[in-house]
Amino acid sequence: MEYVSAASVPQPRAEAAAPSARGGGRRSLAAALLAGAVGAAVVLLVSGQTWARGNAAVGGGALALKVSGGAVTGVPSALAIVGLAALVAVFAVRGASRILVSALLTLSGAGAAATAWLGVGDSAALNEKAATASGDAAATADAITHTGWPYVAVVGGALLLLAGLLALRFGAAWPAMGGRYERDGTPRPRKARTVPDPERPEEIWKALDRGEDPTRES
Repeated sequence: MEYVSAASVPQPRAEAAAPSARGGGRRSLAAALLAGAVGAAVVLLVSGQTWARGNAAVGGGALALKVSGGAVTGVPSALAIVGLAALVAVFAVRGASRILVSALLTLSGAGAAATAWLGVGDSAALNEKAATASGDAAATADAITHTGWPYVAVVGGALLLLAGLLALRFGAAWPAMGGRYERDGTPRPRKARTVPDPERPEEIWKALDRGEDPTRES
């Protein structure tokens, strides 16, 4: 009696996992680039918008005042610039340096969001402007209203933070600028060198410049 052993058929899990990992890396890379670029742009644009309005008592009347986000706090815009530079630098480095740059991107986003949140109800810049306008160092602004732009800056900082977290989690699989390898990790094929035709006019002139006789057979 013959016995037939049932051999298990190997499943191509490794082959299937590699394309899946590359696809996840591309998706995380695109998401980080989009979140970082949009977040930095939002923070920088919102810093130029009006964050607070009020009035100052001048000569028996009221002088309308307003202050921009940059006057309230310049920290979010400064951190947005740092975060944008870190986002670009992520693709110029590898290994431990990429982790450090990703951490800088994450901290820049967190700092931008936190400082923008602190500026939501800040009236210090408006009171300083009221004191300057009235000529009284103790004067403060009244009828103060705050706009919603600081909240938008918080969202921009949060997007930068998201980009940093994505870089920390998936950055090791992202390609680096100027690398000699394709996305699948294989070296790029080098182009074969073509041997110049000695009978071409430019090659004949080059031979004459070298002091050689192009008509002599080798």
